[in-house]
This record gives sequence, C-alpha cells and structure tokens, in this order.
Amino acid sequence: MVKKILLLAVLALALPMAAFANSSIDIGNKGGTLSGGSGGFTLTGSTLHNVGDIVGSNLGSLTFTTGAFTTGNAQQGGMLAAGGSFVITGNGTSGVPNGVIFSGSFTGPVTWTLVTTATGTHNYILSGAIAGSGAVGATVQLTVNTGKGFFGESVQLSSGNTNLTVPEPGTLSLLGTGLIGLAGVIRRKLSLS
Repeated sequence: MVKKILLLAVLALALPMAAFANSSIDIGNKGGTLSGGSGGFTLTGSTLHNVGDIVGSNLGSLTFTTGAFTTGNAQQGGMLAAGGSFVITGNGTSGVPNGVIFSGSFTGPVTWTLVTTATGTHNYILSGAIAGSGAVGATVQLTVNTGKGFFGESVQLSSGNTNLTVPEPGTLSLLGTGLIGLAGVIRRKLSLS
C-alpha cells in the first residue's frame, strides 16, 4: 500500500509539469517614427491600438532599437544583428496593465525586406524574434510604406504586430495538487489504523 501511495505522489508531482500550456497574445501598434541607417533602427512614438481582445486608440506605447546591419542596407533590405531593446508599455486604460507589459531584445537575426508593389510603391517589412520578461517566445512584424521613394533617415510606421507567447499553468496542475492532498489523506488514514 505504501508503494501505491508513493506512486500516486510521484504521479501528482509529474502531472503539473506536463500541464504547462502556452497562451498567445497579439499586440498591435501604429504610428511613430522609424529612424536609422547602417547602425540599425529605432522606433519611437508608436501607440498600441490592441492588446489581445482589448481595442482602443491609445492603450500604451511600443519602442525598440535593433542591432546594426550585418548584410544589406536600409534602402535595399538586409539582415540586422541580434540585440537592441524591445519594450511594450501599457497605460492602464480599458483593462490594459499600467507599466511595462514586455521588456526584451531581438534574439536572432532581424530581417528588413523591401517589397515593391505592382504600382511601384515601396513597402518595407521588419520581422524577427524577441525574448524577454514575461514571454517564452515572441515575434514582431512591422510595415512601413515609403511611397515610390526608398527608405531615407526616417519614416512613419504604417502598422506593427507583436505576438507574445506567455506560459500559463494548465488545469492539470490543479489535478496534481488535488492528488497530493488525496495522498496525504490516505497516508493519514493508514497511519491511524
């Protein structure tokens, strides 16, 4: 009987570890100024317009810096080094937390892609992986439109999307806690007998 209780306790401890699920939060931003050159990019003044299901005209801000170009350039596209900083801050309105929601940096190469449309306008897409406080994994994609010209020293941001993957305990962790409690009750009953 003691072996069964011990097995039950081990199972109760193992289940919560298997129960960790990931929750994904989409964060959208627009506006702000993207500036930079061979040394990398900086985004300032961009406002959050959605945090998950919460939508508003100004829910906070998003700022970042990137590493320098490792290949290519700001006009034709290329790759940027990992590093820099990436900060999402809520302003406490409409249920969005007040303060830093995410703080981290780019974890791998960041791509800066030039896309020329059929009408001859230029769109640039910045995308990369970020990691930091409160998120296991995250990706960011920002789009800027420079009309028929190429990227100069700065441009207004058209739109941005950041997808954060946040760990959260699953319901099996509650089951694991219950099994530990049940094992304690059974053990107590057996020791009183």
